Amino acid sequence: MSNKPKKPGKDKNIISPSAQIIEIEHKLGEDIFIQKLTIPRKRAFTDVYQFKCTLLDTNPPVWRRIQVPENYTFYDLHVAIQDVMDWKDYHLHCFIIPGIGTFEEIAHIECPWWDPWDMDEDWLITTETPLKDFFRNPKDRVVYRYDYGDSWQMNIILEKVLPKEKSIKHPVCVGGELAAPLEDSGGIPGYYRCIEAFEKAIKLDLEDLPEKEVSEELWDLILWMGDWDPYEFDPKKVLFNDPRERFIIALDLE
Repeated sequence: MSNKPKKPGKDKNIISPSAQIIEIEHKLGEDIFIQKLTIPRKRAFTDVYQFKCTLLDTNPPVWRRIQVPENYTFYDLHVAIQDVMDWKDYHLHCFIIPGIGTFEEIAHIECPWWDPWDMDEDWLITTETPLKDFFRNPKDRVVYRYDYGDSWQMNIILEKVLPKEKSIKHPVCVGGELAAPLEDSGGIPGYYRCIEAFEKAIKLDLEDLPEKEVSEELWDLILWMGDWDPYEFDPKKVLFNDPRERFIIALDLE
């Protein structure tokens, strides 16, 4: 299973500005399955959901506080999470509605790009599932999973429901701490390796330091990280993408 979105050919699908549904054909041998997906679109809303999103297994925690329209789907929320974490949506994602037990799942909400032939019958799809279906009261929570290789997991908790303020453009990030891990950095262990490399780079004057005085692995990692600073995050600098545009780009139909 590829860890990247599937992209149907441009000659098979064209999305017009007014389109609301797209049909994608999936073949397995002689079997054909037509998958219908709802194309994200902006809709009027009156209330706002405020979520606290915390990256699991980070200490101190990497977290974000976001406010999104209450009529968002889980796909819309996925795009907002990608934006506040400065991730690039290169990989698959899903949401898990956890049960009481450690491994119990009340519901599994998979991304639109997962092969439908491999889906369980009771799985839901993010583009087809409104947040309202599972977020009804403060403290309701889901687990967001992104990049099934690096296995990032975030605890998403509904903190409160607020009336919409005309002066605020939603979605909006209203709080958070620490930079998110870089894409493809190797999961939680890789995240902490990057922090260690950052700390060593701070202690060393790398501009005057010959490469031979640090290991090749460390040097390569420092160069790969670029200007990433694990301690830097400014909610005011977060830019949010339009979920519809992100959806179309993922389909390679722009």
